[in-house]
Amino acid sequence: MGTQQIVWWKDLGLQRYKPVWDEQERLMQLATDIKRAEFEQPAAERSTQHHLLLVEHPPVYTLGKSGHIENILISEAEMAAQDIDYFKINRGGDITFHGPQQLVGYPILDLEKMYTDIGRYLRNLEEVIIKTIAHYGLKGERSAGETGVWLDPDKPGHERKICAMGVRCSRWITMHGWALNVNTDLTYFDNIIPCGIVGKQVTSIAKELGHAIDFEESKQVLLNKFAEVFEVELQPMG
Repeated sequence: MGTQQIVWWKDLGLQRYKPVWDEQERLMQLATDIKRAEFEQPAAERSTQHHLLLVEHPPVYTLGKSGHIENILISEAEMAAQDIDYFKINRGGDITFHGPQQLVGYPILDLEKMYTDIGRYLRNLEEVIIKTIAHYGLKGERSAGETGVWLDPDKPGHERKICAMGVRCSRWITMHGWALNVNTDLTYFDNIIPCGIVGKQVTSIAKELGHAIDFEESKQVLLNKFAEVFEVELQPMG
């Protein structure tokens, strides 16, 4: 990629889903507008910037554009009674859950400055998570035809998903991203068929290790692995 590119990152802490979705849309639109204005320039010379938002959400279910409503096993009234938000959103994938102590990452990257290959992008996101959980002694793997990171994906009855992924890409600008279960309360997944995949479990780093880990430390581990895999320099946003 030549000169190492900068990704501006920010830890948003605990934030409800909608304002963070809106911020992703704002950053994506900003990059898209720059591309339109500078379309005659080579991609590498355009003034678009890369961003990475880290966040925890209060309990929320999100359904991707290709998702099936029947994979949600409770009603919207029941969600409201449990103070769980719900959104139909514009990423790929089906239903998933976000909640406290889950490390969610939203890269808003201009892939034209890196590589125009969405498959490679998803594999790189998976690699970031695989390297992150390896820090804690866990062997993350890919499951054929199923985006995300799994433990024991080739052992029937033992497959456990530790990180869900779903992205959107428009004019080679990305949004949405991953949800890594760190110390997440996994009981919320009982209300859905996660990612529309029947008969497979969901797990977390804490469940696998038998104890909670330092959540703030896990963010730093992940940031280091993101910079390594994408070969970028991370700089904090103001």
